[in-house]
This record gives sequence, structure tokens and C-alpha cells, in this order.
Amino acid sequence: MNTFLVILQAQEQAAGAAKGGNWSFIIMMVAVFVVMYFLMIRPQKKRQKELQAYRNNLQKGDKVVTAGGIYGTIVEVKEAYVLLEVDTNVKIRVDKTSLVKDTSDLQQK
Repeated sequence: MNTFLVILQAQEQAAGAAKGGNWSFIIMMVAVFVVMYFLMIRPQKKRQKELQAYRNNLQKGDKVVTAGGIYGTIVEVKEAYVLLEVDTNVKIRVDKTSLVKDTSDLQQK
């Protein structure tokens, strides 16, 4: 009879520990998602908003670089594309989404 009580108490303690373990697992998973949000998702959304604002504020005469590495000066701005002058009397039409924001190292003359 005494052994039966010991086994019953051990089972109750194990059940109590399992309930506590579930809560700690849930808290840990929530913490992982919060950290991922602040380190990965939020900065990416911020960069996307900045790039969209950059593309919407393009003006004639701005020097830009395309995603393919073509340097040029904007001659005309339309809704979905821009007309770039890449050399004297050489113009190409480029989709706005192919323009990248980082123009700090423009080497165009």
C-alpha cells in the first residue's frame, strides 16, 4: 500500500512539472518570435518603405544606378518607368523597380 502512495505522488509531481514545462516552452517560443521580428522583419520593412519613397520622389536630373549596374541621369519620369541618359544622346527606358537607392558612390562624369 505504501508503494502505491509513493507511485501516485510521483505521478502527480510529474504532471505538475509537465504543466510548468509547457508554459516555459510557450514563453520561450514567443520570445524567439519577438526577437526575430525586431531583428529581421521590422528592419526589412523599414528598408522597403525607404526604397519606395525614394522611387516615388525621383526627379529629372537625378543620378541613379539600376540593379544591373547601369549608371545614368534621369531625363523623364513616368508612372512605372524612367528614361535614363547613359551617354550623350543614348537613352534607355528602365522600370522604376530596378532602381536602387544607394547612389553614394556614383562615378558618372
